[in-house]
Amino acid sequence: MLACMTGTERLLQLDRGENPKLILRMKSGFAVMGDTQFLPGYALLLAYPEAASLNDLRGSQRDQFLRDMTALGDAVKSVTGAVRINYSIYGNLDPFLHAHVWPRYLWEEEIYRTLPPLSIPVEARENPAAMFDMGKHTGLMRKIREELQRSA
Repeated sequence: MLACMTGTERLLQLDRGENPKLILRMKSGFAVMGDTQFLPGYALLLAYPEAASLNDLRGSQRDQFLRDMTALGDAVKSVTGAVRINYSIYGNLDPFLHAHVWPRYLWEEEIYRTLPPLSIPVEARENPAAMFDMGKHTGLMRKIREELQRSA
């Protein structure tokens, strides 16, 4: 099981510049690399200031979050060569607004390729070899950051 950190703790850590998974501070929050990289380039957008759900944002705040989410998806797709991007917003386990940005690839096992990423067995998703690692994933994170900055 992945180490747990509350949304508030993670956001404060990001705001202080203490989280190594930070890709870029965006207008609506923080773009971060996922704790696991079983789908290389998996990233999240965490709303900041903290909000409970997308429904709690109004007008331009909601629009900005959705624009930032798709900009992150565009950057991940461009950098990774993924065939598509899946987006998901749940908030069931971590009750704060964050959007998952999942790159999808042709090399994925056929039985999982068209299913939601969380349908992939937990053994694969949380395999120690797939966990975010600064040594392995810094280059990918940098490329996503550069693509976001280029398209801003």
